[in-house]
Amino acid sequence: MRRPHIRRVAIAVAVTTAATLPGPAFATVPNGPARVATSASSPVDAARAAAFAHASATGVAQGDTLRAKDVMTDPDGKSHVRFVRTHQGLPVLGGDMVVHLGKRGEYLGVTRAADHLVKPSTVEAELTPEQAERKAEAVAKGDAGTARLVVDARDGAASLAYQVLVTDSGTTEAGGSSTVVVDARTGRIRSNTPNTDEFISPSLAATLRERGESATPRTGTAAGAVAGLSGLTSAAARRYPATATGSGSSLFAGKVALTTTRTARTSYVLKDPTRWNTETRDAKGQELESFARGKAFTDGDNKWGTGTTSARTSAAVDAQYGIAQTLDFYKKTFGRKGIKNNSAGARGMVHFGNKVGNAFWDSVCGCMLYGDGDGRVFKKPLVVLDVTGHELTHGVVDATAALEPTRVDEDGNQYGEAGALNESLADIFGSNVEFSANNPKNPPNYLVGEKLGLAQKFLRRLDHPSLDVLEETIDYWSPAAYDTEVHAGSGVSSHAFYLLAEGSGRKTINGVAYDSPTYDGSRVTGIGRTKATAVFYRALTRYMVSTTDFHDARKATLKAAADLYGANSAAYKAVGAAWAAVNVTAANTPAAGR
Repeated sequence: MRRPHIRRVAIAVAVTTAATLPGPAFATVPNGPARVATSASSPVDAARAAAFAHASATGVAQGDTLRAKDVMTDPDGKSHVRFVRTHQGLPVLGGDMVVHLGKRGEYLGVTRAADHLVKPSTVEAELTPEQAERKAEAVAKGDAGTARLVVDARDGAASLAYQVLVTDSGTTEAGGSSTVVVDARTGRIRSNTPNTDEFISPSLAATLRERGESATPRTGTAAGAVAGLSGLTSAAARRYPATATGSGSSLFAGKVALTTTRTARTSYVLKDPTRWNTETRDAKGQELESFARGKAFTDGDNKWGTGTTSARTSAAVDAQYGIAQTLDFYKKTFGRKGIKNNSAGARGMVHFGNKVGNAFWDSVCGCMLYGDGDGRVFKKPLVVLDVTGHELTHGVVDATAALEPTRVDEDGNQYGEAGALNESLADIFGSNVEFSANNPKNPPNYLVGEKLGLAQKFLRRLDHPSLDVLEETIDYWSPAAYDTEVHAGSGVSSHAFYLLAEGSGRKTINGVAYDSPTYDGSRVTGIGRTKATAVFYRALTRYMVSTTDFHDARKATLKAAADLYGANSAAYKAVGAAWAAVNVTAANTPAAGR
């Protein structure tokens, strides 16, 4: 149901609180007084000063302001500072960059999204904020929030625009929100991008309906508890809240241990204090984008779910288990503390909406949203482990490179290489979550969505992506990849990852047979999943930005391999070979501004 339409008055206010460039190489501490950068006291100060001192390389210009979004420090003391930018106080879309520093704070280089100056020809709008809101409402079919002026630098030039958040959007599934960018001079819609990353794309949903296919996943819990399950461990606790260990009967993962919060002698909440209060709640069949409005799951004996959909808690068990396993994978593999690496818990809501056959990462909510199925194609909640790993990885990407699609069509399908790379990384790390969990009820593999019950036995696969006929996923890069639907295009980098990890040709892993081809018939020798995963994670967090395409990703992973294993290492050479095997090479790099 649509909420009542509320008209808002928009006033754009620009406040500069960080470093600007009035002259040569000045920098400031955020929200502090300006100072010359020669005595920088932190990586952020040093990186900001370096960006201004090397303006010809970084592209900063007079009136630019840099705000640190993330800082990654390596064991050898090198640091990588990710910045977002404003110009004359206006946020710059596509103005992000990563400045790389040596262990003594010296400038080593930059990775930047915009390869041009972000100065628009004018900062005077022809449209009023109210006019921009009306246009945004019309295209996104929802309720517009306050329009704010921005500089849109994403398409090879810099233009003044309005950015509008539209809630209850009719162009997103289940009435989510969408971000609309309207040209402030012409009124042209520059982009209309959903704020949810959907596991099932609109085009895939349409294909399944056209084929009359109904996913029939196997659910239920085998008898017996997981080894090491200790039941209630807080029986003697006299102070509440206290950490407790309970058991869960899931839909897809068997019996699992759940760390919960004991709030009284016979009262427990599905909240995990050992993982920064990670919690799953009940959306109660509503289309909520506010976690606070979800209903907490509580229980009297710390035994959750029945392994069937007749109990609302069963889906919550899968969700909470999957979220915990995803957080554990990122922490034990990379030392990453939470989705945003800020020691904050992850959040999920099950039973989202009415007959929603999808699962989402919602950047507005900052949480996972799980539908119960549409009752036609998907008849069970989409709470499978690799779905959770996939969607939470979108949250990691949002917190780092923030890869975005090039365009979105009127049906909500997304296109472009940066968006495809986002989907690919979600599949890569989602598969890794399965390997990390190593649950015999959900054996790890390089398949994605294999427990959804589709007729082709999986949704996507990393070794030979084109075996996915539902989405027509591609194995190799060609110029057409630039405007391919993102799930279909994801095959390029997913294939490169598999080749880097496992190599080409036939192989059987955990009972699954793989046979990975190459573009030119070359033979690729893998370096192992552990090293390949380290390369791709380092590339994402240090060397990718919002516009990174497949050729940029090749460069990013080569840099990451050189950092980790040396520029003359077998791993470095294997990275180049894996990308060449999917037809991504230095020689066929597209010209700038294609």
